[in-house]
Amino acid sequence: MYVSKRIAVVVCLALSAACVSVADNVPRDAVAGSQEVVVSDSVSLCTVVVTGTRTPKTLKDVPIVTRVITAADIEKRNAADIQDLLQQEMPGMEFSFSMNRQTTLDMQGFGGNGVLFLIDGERMAGETIDNIDYSRIDLQSIERIEIVKGAASSLYGSAAVGGVVNIISKSSRRKWEANVNGRYGAHGEYRLGGLLGVKAGTVSSVTTVQHTAIDDISLLKPGQITAGDFNTIEGNTTWNVKERLSLTPAEDITITMRGGYFFRERNTLQSIKDRYRGYSGGVKAEWRVSPGDNIELSYGYDQYDKSVYTVKTGADDRNYSNRRHAVRALFSHSFAENTTLTVGGDWLSDYLMTYQFESNGSKSLYNIDAFAQMDWAVTNRFSVIGGLRFDYYSASNVRHVSPKVGLMYRFPRLSLRASYSDGFRAPSLKEMFMDYDMAGIFMIYGNKDLRPETSNNLQLSAEYTRGRYNVTVTGFCNFVDNRISTAWNTALGGQTYINMSAMRISGVEADVSARYQCGISAHVGYAYTHESVKDGLPVGLSTRPHAATVRIDYDRKWRAGQVTNVSLSGRMLSSADCMEYSLASLEETVDRHYPGYAIWKLTASHRLFDACRLSLTVDNLLDYVPEYYYCKSPVTTGTTVSVGISVDIDRIF
Repeated sequence: MYVSKRIAVVVCLALSAACVSVADNVPRDAVAGSQEVVVSDSVSLCTVVVTGTRTPKTLKDVPIVTRVITAADIEKRNAADIQDLLQQEMPGMEFSFSMNRQTTLDMQGFGGNGVLFLIDGERMAGETIDNIDYSRIDLQSIERIEIVKGAASSLYGSAAVGGVVNIISKSSRRKWEANVNGRYGAHGEYRLGGLLGVKAGTVSSVTTVQHTAIDDISLLKPGQITAGDFNTIEGNTTWNVKERLSLTPAEDITITMRGGYFFRERNTLQSIKDRYRGYSGGVKAEWRVSPGDNIELSYGYDQYDKSVYTVKTGADDRNYSNRRHAVRALFSHSFAENTTLTVGGDWLSDYLMTYQFESNGSKSLYNIDAFAQMDWAVTNRFSVIGGLRFDYYSASNVRHVSPKVGLMYRFPRLSLRASYSDGFRAPSLKEMFMDYDMAGIFMIYGNKDLRPETSNNLQLSAEYTRGRYNVTVTGFCNFVDNRISTAWNTALGGQTYINMSAMRISGVEADVSARYQCGISAHVGYAYTHESVKDGLPVGLSTRPHAATVRIDYDRKWRAGQVTNVSLSGRMLSSADCMEYSLASLEETVDRHYPGYAIWKLTASHRLFDACRLSLTVDNLLDYVPEYYYCKSPVTTGTTVSVGISVDIDRIF
């Protein structure tokens, strides 16, 4: 296996070297149209982003390091879902399993409850084992994904301790557009989708529908009694429907309305299915009062329900419901051309009914906040951004002030960034009031006296751009206090939520990308993460210290409407050691070693007549199969193949 990995690395380096050789000897106009294709696959420094500052800024002018994944990137990766995509693109981001094979995230020391996922800047309701339902995010509706690592509570409040992932939805830019697409792969996996966009005068609309399904996956090899901590991955089906409608009643006023419905059914047992439903909606009004003044008002609603469906009787019993209402006001004012002041506030109502409360009870809270941010371009090269936010959470009586400051200095080819930001996470309703019997094995108790998690994040980065090359190196350090976790409580005879000892998460990230006129582009990302805890290694701490992603793309435009893309991508993760509670004695811990692994994927696609795109993906090229399936093992049974088709109906006409 190690030899195979080395071979793959050598192949990648050889391709990169060959690319340099070819690019330096091919004239700029030798391959007609190749430059256009390559540029569309990259992120321009003039790309407008909103997550790091909450107001539109070009990527080159943002003092906070921001990573962008575009719609073109999503198309080329041909990912199965959002987890697959993020793991391919972001080193240090790993999705694995927790109890009952529920998906959980680890992003350089922070779990799903410390990384805030947003849809167009709005929070998502519902969670399972501290993670949102990632299957609610369908790839075809995404215009781009903006990722900001590090504490971001000065703009987004609680839960933005470790970073923010903001999903930006597509909007219609043409008179009309229509797409139908499908994908079929191993284990009966298929995905069917459609998009309809219309733009007529002052009205534009985008509607997306997606349906997915996958069979149960048996991990047992012939003759095996057990494959590891689990033997089967349960199959499921999903439906995802979204609508985004924009109106421009006046030249300076834009109103955006959105709505969505989500359904997922999981094959828990032959006689029982777990069902999950999501309902979302909202409206946002933006008014450009003057060239330097903007007002934004918005309301958002999101509900996430769980139920147990009994096949024999048809009973569908809801046992979980999380409802959130959010109201926001935002005002920005520009002083001359070099300074922008942004002020705003939010009100959030959070209601939770769950089987994890005593007698399936319910609890609620409200959160109010106010924030201000000043963005000052001192000179053409030097800029400063500073922010401050106050939050109040009613249930835990948490009052928290979150500051932020960022600096950027630009040389002709080099940009230097430095930032300090504060993050916090208020105790959730579940963590405060939980009273749950784990199948008669032990109890999990909430803790009303929990203190909020806090994180002080420091970042230094250097970005160098010259011609076809871009190199970014970032060093970071997070000082985390009062992280909320669970520990065994002998007096109660079960686990209870506690605040952990102080810990530090530090590391380095490096990204290198290159584009060539021959049609080849390459990207290498590396992340090193080190965790240390004041009072020893806590139970469950298992972030992999080393992670890397490699991607090589080749684009060739043969003639009008005929484009071929070949993409080789890989992700490599080192081993990790941690302590976990023993299943034999829940009061004791055992050492657990998670082996490292590498997964490589080859995707080839061809666009016909500028309307039809055919794709073929070979995943897990080196046929890696874990010897023992731990929760943090990749769920793979070997090399798999999938095929896909996407047809832009409007381009046919």
